[in-house]
Amino acid sequence: QVQLVESGGGLVQAGGSLRLSCVVSGHTSALYAMAWYRQSPGKQREVVATVGKGGVTWYATSVKGRFTIARDNAKNTVELQMHALTPEDTGVYYCAADPTNWPPRRDWGQGTQVTVSS
Repeated sequence: QVQLVESGGGLVQAGGSLRLSCVVSGHTSALYAMAWYRQSPGKQREVVATVGKGGVTWYATSVKGRFTIARDNAKNTVELQMHALTPEDTGVYYCAADPTNWPPRRDWGQGTQVTVSS
């Protein structure tokens, strides 16, 4: 298992940007597929972006073109750059890692709150 610690959440106005960061410890991140999930109020947790061990990325339709996931295996981090935020992006964002499953879902961080005001 790896430990995941997210940071970078906060309050932002609609149209603004935020960058979330997830630091991986306990093992090299290069062995894991990584993902960002979010859980919005009253909704189930959903995957918003993933990046495989080889760097291939996937995005949910709702964030495609606005969010970018990027991994830096040398730093053991994965980031989520978010632009053109809307109130619908509000939620707790979680980092996840998994050596075998897709989408990644074995190890989880504690989450970071993102609130987008209208």
